[in-house]
Amino acid sequence: MDQEYADIILPLAVRGRFTYRIPGSLKELVVKGIRVKVHFNNKLYPGIVCELHNNVPVHGKIKDIISVYDNTPLINDSQLRLWKWISDYYMCTEGEVMKAGLLPGKSINDYKNRTETFIAATSDSEDDLNICLDKLKKAPAQLTVLENWIRLSEFGTKNQHPVKKQQLLKESDSSESVVNSLIKKKILKSFPLPVSRIDYGGDLKNQAPHALSKAQDEAYRSIRDQFLSKDIVLLHGVTSSGKTEIYVHLIAEQLKKGKQVLYLLPEIALTTQIIQRLKKHFGNSTAVYHSKLNDAERIEIWQKVADSNNRSGIILGVRSAIFLPFSNLGLVITDEEHDSSYKQQDPAPRYHARDTAIMLASIHGAKTLLGSASPSIESFYNATTGKYGLVTLAERFGQIRLPDIILANTREAYRKKMMVSHFTPELLYSIDNALGKGEQVILFQNRRGFAPYIECSDCGWIPSCVQCAVNLTYHKGINKLICHYCGFSINLPHNCGSCNSAGLTTKGFGTEKIEDEIKIIFPAARIARMDQDTTRSKNAFNKIIKAFEERQIDILVGTQMISKGLDFENLTIVGILNADNMLNYPDFRAHERSFQLMEQVSGRAGRRKTPGKVIIQTSDPLHRIVRLVLRHDYVNMYRIQAEERKTFNYPPFCRIIKLIIKHKDRGQVNYFSEMLAAELKKSFGKNVLGPDEPVISKVQFWYIKVIMLKTGREISAGKTRSLIYKTINIVESEKGASGLRLAIDVDPY
Repeated sequence: MDQEYADIILPLAVRGRFTYRIPGSLKELVVKGIRVKVHFNNKLYPGIVCELHNNVPVHGKIKDIISVYDNTPLINDSQLRLWKWISDYYMCTEGEVMKAGLLPGKSINDYKNRTETFIAATSDSEDDLNICLDKLKKAPAQLTVLENWIRLSEFGTKNQHPVKKQQLLKESDSSESVVNSLIKKKILKSFPLPVSRIDYGGDLKNQAPHALSKAQDEAYRSIRDQFLSKDIVLLHGVTSSGKTEIYVHLIAEQLKKGKQVLYLLPEIALTTQIIQRLKKHFGNSTAVYHSKLNDAERIEIWQKVADSNNRSGIILGVRSAIFLPFSNLGLVITDEEHDSSYKQQDPAPRYHARDTAIMLASIHGAKTLLGSASPSIESFYNATTGKYGLVTLAERFGQIRLPDIILANTREAYRKKMMVSHFTPELLYSIDNALGKGEQVILFQNRRGFAPYIECSDCGWIPSCVQCAVNLTYHKGINKLICHYCGFSINLPHNCGSCNSAGLTTKGFGTEKIEDEIKIIFPAARIARMDQDTTRSKNAFNKIIKAFEERQIDILVGTQMISKGLDFENLTIVGILNADNMLNYPDFRAHERSFQLMEQVSGRAGRRKTPGKVIIQTSDPLHRIVRLVLRHDYVNMYRIQAEERKTFNYPPFCRIIKLIIKHKDRGQVNYFSEMLAAELKKSFGKNVLGPDEPVISKVQFWYIKVIMLKTGREISAGKTRSLIYKTINIVESEKGASGLRLAIDVDPY
């Protein structure tokens, strides 16, 4: 029996699915996962068909589907299941998930494969080719081209393949007319073949994975054993312990089974080094997916993953890679699983890629491996309580020892007038010593820009954003003050906006200022900076990392993107410039995150035979977390944090849901946030905290209040969701609520 109706997801922040009639002319075309055009509120939208049925809708007039966009479904069943889970768990609409998870619609139908001209021989006979070589002795230019073609094509071997025309011309130092002459003589032939738009660089090889050390092999075998009874295993391996090589062995195992592998990383910068390692082992089975790709490149990878004739392969990607159309997933690896970059902040869906990837693996019946030198408290809790398997790799590969850590007391250095700008004597001595030996240095400051703010030395006036409740950050390179929340910018003023004094001074320091001042102290050193400002262009990450690898940079200054997973052979000194900022941040995760950042950035040093050294600048060398970093003591950090969180009821002992209330009128945001909190307390009692003002209480003219809801296991996730939606509906139905904006952030930190 033909199905008469289709439930459709629309790319809107409106809860629910929408039912449309399938007209007779489209009966054969409308299938689950296909894109269709429909009317909604007097506008046309592309929707995704998620269900087909014969249940007659009981409300209103049912509209017809207008047309079908594609010949085949764009979304598979597994993706639809994942979208639904994200929508339910993170309390957003399926339409918001659709907008995050779908390819750019206008590009899909316009997409065409990129092709290049390839050259092959007209005959595969060695005898025929030898005759041709003899005939060309009087045509040396043509002979050179043919000889180069034989070499490049690996003629006569099992790896024989056609050669790109441009490559042949370059290698032969020849012209098109010479190649065309060989084609006219029917010695060679040319034809177009589809090629990838994405150039990862390096050689494509299929080397077998390297032999594992004894410790690596024990960890590898333990992971495989635990996968027999656990779907999720946490690999806790110290920095430079060789976790990636274990991943390579596990990937090879899955590819032999004809399976797909998703390898997640928190930062685009990390994909640059890892893709080269994977390409050496797995060649064209590997692809990278992230936001710096253009639409055509993203579509190419989407189609590669969806291709039913190519059911094995590796996708290396950042958080958005979870939305790809996997159909045969065998393993998900989430490296640096603790990293906060896995959490999507704005807009919705505010999902956590690590946790969503676990659900993705579950949908496919695949296994999940989480890896980190400093796991999140939640993941380590799940491992120690038996929910996850746990494997520990406690030594660096090749018996390389962990870097020595020196604590440099900035309070004492300032008191004794020994500071040079923002650098302690210990740090400057170590940098000078390393540069003298031809070694490299990383300086870590988790704040970009030249200075956090500008202040009038006469009256204390500080320029702030006109749209947000935040001070403007000074960027010296472009001589502007910029808001890091909304992007608002102004030229650096010459005079105070309050008293008209010319006494404006910079306060604090960011990566740009560190770069500026270290150049003055070490004028002969080659210095570069890696932060959001210097990596906006598509290949900026690659260029900086390649230059550092090739020792064209002596000192690299950067934010937290340099702290994760990067492997530099000649890097011996790491300086952490302001540990206090991290430790004193008003957030229950501040100490956990501080330990993780310091441990991760410390792990970049001394990864080969030359010992590494880390200098941590702090005004409080006796701080408990700093002392734990000094000993690389993750386990005691976890124990202390877990005890505190249990006492004060924080994750992993509860679930936190943050409700964000925005209005462009301060009085209205106060009124409605108080009402929402009062209504929530009817259902959740003392577990409702707030409303309070966040650290940044106004962004883009919107005043903000937040309410925190702590929930335990006594109420199911479904019941919690239902009660929250019911409460929001009550508030949104109030008079004057049309200007209100409400957002829900599940597991917000």
